[in-house]
Amino acid sequence: MERATYVFDRVYLKGTGTSVGPLEKQGPLGEYFDRDYENNYCGEKNWEAAERRLLSDAIIIAIINSGLKLEDVDLIIAGDLINQNVISNYAMRDFDVPFLGMYGACSTSMQTLLTGSIFINSGMFNNIVVASSSHNATAERQFRYPTEYGGQKPPTMTFTVTGAGAALISSIPSSIKITAATIGRVIDAKQKNPNDMGSAMAPAASDTLIRHFRDLNISPDYYDMIVTGDLSQIGSQVLLDIMEYENYPINKLHHDCGKMIYSEDQKVFAGGSGCACCAVVTFGYIKRLLDTDQIKRALVVATGALLNPMMTLQKETIPCIAHAVAFEKCEVKP
Repeated sequence: MERATYVFDRVYLKGTGTSVGPLEKQGPLGEYFDRDYENNYCGEKNWEAAERRLLSDAIIIAIINSGLKLEDVDLIIAGDLINQNVISNYAMRDFDVPFLGMYGACSTSMQTLLTGSIFINSGMFNNIVVASSSHNATAERQFRYPTEYGGQKPPTMTFTVTGAGAALISSIPSSIKITAATIGRVIDAKQKNPNDMGSAMAPAASDTLIRHFRDLNISPDYYDMIVTGDLSQIGSQVLLDIMEYENYPINKLHHDCGKMIYSEDQKVFAGGSGCACCAVVTFGYIKRLLDTDQIKRALVVATGALLNPMMTLQKETIPCIAHAVAFEKCEVKP
């Protein structure tokens, strides 16, 4: 272990599951998601119940795709954006498995994954499910305005992804190995605009990336893809400029989940965001690229803005964080 980067030798991605809403299914990556719904209610009576349905779907699908059973799971680690992780807490009523709730804002997908990986690598756990979710309507209600309000939004604002992603990680070898993870630091770039999260989070992403490369003594081109969670259009360019300035150019390697999940004609302002954004793209699309040998190594950096509505009203600046997890295709020894 370096200062903030952990190297793993026995952590494998055994199975993943994704569940999304209609807009996400209609986007460029729609074919890579396991389950989708024709409207945002997902067959439930309210938005929060819909998000719980998405999260439960993703967890169940990940377990099925792993070839294991629920009773094989030692622990579930999950988080979301809604008050006191209420989506994850309520969803866990249906799973008779030890549970840790975790909050990292939109960085939660990789925060849960790196935490589970540390547990697996310690030898104390064998199979852990990690998961995160978000829903456009639940997040809008909490952080901005209810969708019924119809308020005007600036082009720098991102659009919360409706969906959930889960992964079952294991000490049992599989074709995808989790090789390393870098825990982020809280970085405050003194940005106050809650309608431009991408610019606020980009410095945290660059800090984590640079420390990852330095800790492991590698260059960016060690990876075939470097993927950020939800910097979207505005924040992605800020990140590229910072990395160029720091002599770690990633222009040819960088992709952003918030830019990939929606097409330009879907009118989602600067792109996608939310706990599900990085989760469904990573556990759906990136995993498929690894499975089909289109890439051999990927570094995923999920970013999060650690604010709440009260801090916004108090005109506080926005502290942010980014966590990185490295995936590598490997041969499964008989």
